[in-house]
Amino acid sequence: MTRRRRLQRGVRALVVLLALIVVITAVAAATPAGSALVVEDASSGEQLLATPVDEGTTVALNYTHSVEKTPVHDIYTVHNGSLEMTRMEFQSYGWGLPARENVTRENGWFVFDPPGDYEELYVEPGRVAGHRLRVGDRTYDLVALSNAEGVRLHVTERSVLRTALDRIN
Repeated sequence: MTRRRRLQRGVRALVVLLALIVVITAVAAATPAGSALVVEDASSGEQLLATPVDEGTTVALNYTHSVEKTPVHDIYTVHNGSLEMTRMEFQSYGWGLPARENVTRENGWFVFDPPGDYEELYVEPGRVAGHRLRVGDRTYDLVALSNAEGVRLHVTERSVLRTALDRIN
């Protein structure tokens, strides 16, 4: 076999290998691997956090009411790719809390089952309020994560490729 023929075979093999890599990458990019809750800077769209979620995962915003100085928990459930508000818990009435709704008392907390499904939530994390984001059993300091700047939360589908790249990083 001539040197030229060996070189041609090597080039062909390399082209086939590269084509195979392109096909595998395209399939991985198009194949869904599950959902993630994404936290983005509300102004720039820069992704600050992406964490896996499943149908039924609890997502909570926990903070201190700015006037009453008591804890508030806004609780959502991942449902069909959105965030369904399923519960609000607070310890005292104050501005912005549901005074005219069907509120009950449970273990020292006022509890309210608000309506609403949200494709996205906008939050202004505050240093005084100390906003924390709980996703399942993990808690994130939303103030530190965003440097107390506005954020957008939403659920998105993740590809096999994106999931693999996030695990590498």
